[in-house]
Amino acid sequence: MKQLLEENLDIVIQNIERARLSVSGHHIVKLVAVSKYSDIKSIKTMYECGQRAFGENQVQQLQERVLDLEELPLEWHFQGSLQKNKINKLIDIKPTLMHSLDSIELATALDERLKVKNLKMNCLLQINSSNEDSKSGLSCEEAKDVYQEILERCKNINLKGVMSIGAMDKNLTQKSFEDTYKIYEKLPNASICSMGMSSDYELAIKCGSNLVRVGSSLFGNKNEQ
Repeated sequence: MKQLLEENLDIVIQNIERARLSVSGHHIVKLVAVSKYSDIKSIKTMYECGQRAFGENQVQQLQERVLDLEELPLEWHFQGSLQKNKINKLIDIKPTLMHSLDSIELATALDERLKVKNLKMNCLLQINSSNEDSKSGLSCEEAKDVYQEILERCKNINLKGVMSIGAMDKNLTQKSFEDTYKIYEKLPNASICSMGMSSDYELAIKCGSNLVRVGSSLFGNKNEQ
Protein backbone atom coordinates (compact mmCIF):
# COMPACT_ATOMS: atom_id res chain seq x y z
CA MET A 1 0.00 0.00 0.00
CA LYS A 2 2.61 2.56 1.06
CA GLN A 3 4.89 1.72 -1.85
CA LEU A 4 2.05 2.12 -4.36
CA LEU A 5 0.90 5.46 -2.93
CA GLU A 6 4.48 6.71 -2.77
CA GLU A 7 5.03 5.73 -6.40
CA ASN A 8 1.80 7.44 -7.43
CA LEU A 9 2.79 10.63 -5.61
CA ASP A 10 6.25 10.59 -7.18
CA ILE A 11 4.77 10.23 -10.67
CA VAL A 12 2.30 13.08 -10.15
CA ILE A 13 5.01 15.35 -8.74
CA GLN A 14 7.30 14.56 -11.67
CA ASN A 15 4.50 15.35 -14.11
CA ILE A 16 3.74 18.61 -12.33
CA GLU A 17 7.42 19.54 -12.37
CA ARG A 18 7.75 18.85 -16.07
CA ALA A 19 4.60 20.82 -16.89
CA ARG A 20 5.49 23.83 -14.75
CA LEU A 21 9.02 24.03 -16.17
CA SER A 22 7.51 24.14 -19.65
CA VAL A 23 5.82 27.37 -18.50
CA SER A 24 8.60 28.92 -16.41
CA GLY A 25 11.12 27.98 -13.79
CA HIS A 26 9.41 30.55 -11.58
CA HIS A 27 5.93 29.03 -11.98
CA ILE A 28 5.05 27.37 -8.66
CA VAL A 29 2.24 24.78 -8.55
CA LYS A 30 0.48 23.49 -5.43
CA LEU A 31 -0.85 19.93 -5.27
CA VAL A 32 -4.06 19.21 -3.37
CA ALA A 33 -4.72 15.49 -2.92
CA VAL A 34 -8.44 14.80 -3.37
CA SER A 35 -9.09 12.25 -0.64
CA LYS A 36 -12.88 11.86 -0.76
CA TYR A 37 -12.81 8.24 -1.99
CA SER A 38 -9.78 7.19 0.04
CA ASP A 39 -9.60 6.14 3.69
CA ILE A 40 -7.88 7.49 6.78
CA LYS A 41 -5.01 5.03 6.48
CA SER A 42 -4.28 6.13 2.91
CA ILE A 43 -4.32 9.80 3.90
CA LYS A 44 -1.88 9.06 6.73
CA THR A 45 0.34 7.16 4.32
CA MET A 46 0.26 10.02 1.83
CA TYR A 47 1.22 12.37 4.67
CA GLU A 48 4.19 10.13 5.53
CA CYS A 49 5.22 10.42 1.87
CA GLY A 50 5.29 14.20 2.19
CA GLN A 51 1.85 15.36 1.02
CA ARG A 52 0.26 18.01 3.24
CA ALA A 53 -2.78 19.50 1.43
CA PHE A 54 -5.96 17.43 1.09
CA GLY A 55 -9.36 18.22 -0.38
CA GLU A 56 -12.89 17.01 0.34
CA ASN A 57 -16.17 17.85 -1.37
CA GLN A 58 -18.65 16.99 1.40
CA VAL A 59 -18.83 19.04 4.58
CA GLN A 60 -19.70 16.04 6.77
CA GLN A 61 -16.78 13.95 5.52
CA LEU A 62 -14.43 16.91 5.80
CA GLN A 63 -15.48 17.42 9.42
CA GLU A 64 -14.96 13.74 10.26
CA ARG A 65 -11.52 13.63 8.67
CA VAL A 66 -10.34 16.82 10.30
CA LEU A 67 -11.23 15.28 13.66
CA ASP A 68 -9.78 11.85 12.86
CA LEU A 69 -6.50 13.37 11.71
CA GLU A 70 -6.24 16.34 14.01
CA GLU A 71 -2.85 15.18 15.32
CA LEU A 72 -1.34 15.77 11.86
CA PRO A 73 -0.53 19.28 10.53
CA LEU A 74 -2.69 18.91 7.42
CA GLU A 75 -4.02 21.67 5.20
CA TRP A 76 -7.69 21.05 4.38
CA HIS A 77 -9.51 22.33 1.31
CA PHE A 78 -13.25 22.26 0.61
CA GLN A 79 -14.03 21.73 -3.08
CA GLY A 80 -17.66 20.66 -3.39
CA SER A 81 -20.94 22.50 -3.81
CA LEU A 82 -21.92 24.11 -0.52
CA GLN A 83 -25.54 23.97 0.60
CA LYS A 84 -26.60 26.97 2.64
CA ASN A 85 -27.69 24.76 5.55
CA LYS A 86 -24.09 23.51 5.82
CA ILE A 87 -22.46 26.95 5.95
CA ASN A 88 -22.13 27.13 9.74
CA LYS A 89 -20.60 23.67 9.91
CA LEU A 90 -18.04 24.53 7.23
CA ILE A 91 -17.12 27.76 9.01
CA ASP A 92 -16.52 25.84 12.23
CA ILE A 93 -14.15 23.48 10.40
CA LYS A 94 -12.06 26.47 9.28
CA PRO A 95 -10.72 25.07 5.99
CA THR A 96 -7.57 26.60 4.58
CA LEU A 97 -9.38 27.33 1.32
CA MET A 98 -12.94 27.02 0.01
CA HIS A 99 -12.74 26.46 -3.77
CA SER A 100 -16.38 26.53 -4.83
CA LEU A 101 -17.98 29.92 -4.26
CA ASP A 102 -20.36 29.72 -7.21
CA SER A 103 -22.80 32.64 -6.85
CA ILE A 104 -23.25 36.05 -5.28
CA GLU A 105 -26.12 34.55 -3.26
CA LEU A 106 -23.86 31.94 -1.67
CA ALA A 107 -21.16 34.54 -1.07
CA THR A 108 -23.63 36.83 0.70
CA ALA A 109 -24.98 34.03 2.88
CA LEU A 110 -21.48 32.86 3.77
CA ASP A 111 -20.34 36.40 4.54
CA GLU A 112 -23.30 36.99 6.88
CA ARG A 113 -22.54 33.84 8.90
CA LEU A 114 -18.84 34.66 9.01
CA LYS A 115 -19.65 38.13 10.32
CA VAL A 116 -21.77 36.68 13.13
CA LYS A 117 -18.91 34.38 14.13
CA ASN A 118 -16.33 37.15 13.69
CA LEU A 119 -14.32 34.98 11.31
CA LYS A 120 -12.97 35.18 7.77
CA MET A 121 -12.59 32.52 5.10
CA ASN A 122 -10.29 32.23 2.10
CA CYS A 123 -12.33 31.43 -1.02
CA LEU A 124 -12.09 30.98 -4.77
CA LEU A 125 -14.79 31.99 -7.23
CA GLN A 126 -15.90 28.99 -9.29
CA ILE A 127 -16.16 29.67 -13.03
CA ASN A 128 -18.06 27.37 -15.38
CA SER A 129 -15.81 28.22 -18.30
CA SER A 130 -16.99 25.21 -20.31
CA ASN A 131 -20.65 26.35 -20.09
CA GLU A 132 -21.78 22.84 -19.16
CA ASP A 133 -25.11 22.36 -17.40
CA SER A 134 -23.61 19.66 -15.17
CA LYS A 135 -21.19 22.13 -13.58
CA SER A 136 -21.73 24.90 -11.05
CA GLY A 137 -20.16 28.31 -11.31
CA LEU A 138 -20.34 31.69 -12.97
CA SER A 139 -20.17 32.15 -16.71
CA CYS A 140 -17.05 33.77 -18.10
CA GLU A 141 -19.11 36.81 -19.03
CA GLU A 142 -20.27 37.52 -15.47
CA ALA A 143 -17.32 36.21 -13.45
CA LYS A 144 -15.27 39.42 -13.31
CA ASP A 145 -18.21 41.59 -12.22
CA VAL A 146 -19.32 39.10 -9.55
CA TYR A 147 -15.75 38.79 -8.27
CA GLN A 148 -15.57 42.56 -7.89
CA GLU A 149 -18.99 42.65 -6.20
CA ILE A 150 -17.92 40.05 -3.64
CA LEU A 151 -14.74 42.00 -2.95
CA GLU A 152 -16.77 45.12 -2.26
CA ARG A 153 -19.74 43.63 -0.39
CA CYS A 154 -18.42 40.58 1.47
CA LYS A 155 -15.74 41.84 3.84
CA ASN A 156 -15.41 38.54 5.71
CA ILE A 157 -14.54 36.63 2.57
CA ASN A 158 -10.93 36.74 1.40
CA LEU A 159 -11.15 36.14 -2.33
CA LYS A 160 -7.90 34.55 -3.44
CA GLY A 161 -8.66 33.78 -7.07
CA VAL A 162 -10.66 31.36 -9.21
CA MET A 163 -11.40 27.69 -9.72
CA SER A 164 -12.77 25.83 -12.71
CA ILE A 165 -13.25 22.27 -13.91
CA GLY A 166 -12.12 21.40 -17.43
CA ALA A 167 -14.67 20.65 -20.13
CA MET A 168 -15.89 17.06 -20.37
CA ASP A 169 -15.32 17.28 -24.11
CA LYS A 170 -11.57 16.84 -24.35
CA ASN A 171 -11.51 18.92 -27.52
CA LEU A 172 -12.71 21.89 -25.47
CA THR A 173 -10.67 21.36 -22.29
CA GLN A 174 -7.76 23.58 -23.27
CA LYS A 175 -10.03 26.45 -24.28
CA SER A 176 -11.96 26.23 -21.00
CA PHE A 177 -8.68 26.46 -19.07
CA GLU A 178 -7.40 29.32 -21.21
CA ASP A 179 -10.64 31.25 -20.77
CA THR A 180 -10.46 30.84 -16.99
CA TYR A 181 -6.85 31.98 -16.91
CA LYS A 182 -7.64 35.10 -18.97
CA ILE A 183 -10.20 36.09 -16.32
CA TYR A 184 -7.79 35.28 -13.49
CA GLU A 185 -5.13 37.56 -14.97
CA LYS A 186 -7.48 40.55 -14.85
CA LEU A 187 -8.66 40.14 -11.25
CA PRO A 188 -7.28 42.44 -8.54
CA ASN A 189 -4.88 40.75 -6.10
CA ALA A 190 -5.81 37.24 -7.26
CA SER A 191 -3.06 34.73 -6.46
CA ILE A 192 -4.66 31.29 -7.02
CA CYS A 193 -5.85 29.79 -10.29
CA SER A 194 -7.14 26.33 -9.39
CA MET A 195 -7.52 24.19 -12.52
CA GLY A 196 -6.76 20.59 -13.37
CA MET A 197 -7.59 17.11 -12.06
CA SER A 198 -6.10 13.67 -12.72
CA SER A 199 -7.10 13.58 -16.38
CA ASP A 200 -5.91 17.05 -17.31
CA TYR A 201 -3.68 18.63 -14.65
CA GLU A 202 -0.61 18.80 -16.88
CA LEU A 203 -2.56 20.65 -19.56
CA ALA A 204 -4.06 22.92 -16.88
CA ILE A 205 -0.60 23.87 -15.63
CA LYS A 206 0.52 24.70 -19.16
CA CYS A 207 -2.54 26.96 -19.39
CA GLY A 208 -1.56 28.81 -16.21
CA SER A 209 -2.92 26.81 -13.27
CA ASN A 210 -0.97 27.12 -10.05
CA LEU A 211 -3.09 24.70 -8.00
CA VAL A 212 -4.18 21.24 -9.14
CA ARG A 213 -6.68 18.89 -7.48
CA VAL A 214 -5.63 15.28 -8.03
CA GLY A 215 -7.42 12.22 -6.68
CA SER A 216 -7.47 9.08 -8.85
CA SER A 217 -3.87 9.39 -9.98
CA LEU A 218 -2.83 9.38 -6.32
CA PHE A 219 -5.33 7.11 -4.58
CA GLY A 220 -6.68 5.06 -7.48
CA ASN A 221 -10.13 6.63 -7.24
CA LYS A 222 -12.58 6.84 -10.10
CA ASN A 223 -14.06 10.22 -9.27
CA GLU A 224 -12.80 13.54 -8.01
CA GLN A 225 -13.47 17.23 -8.00
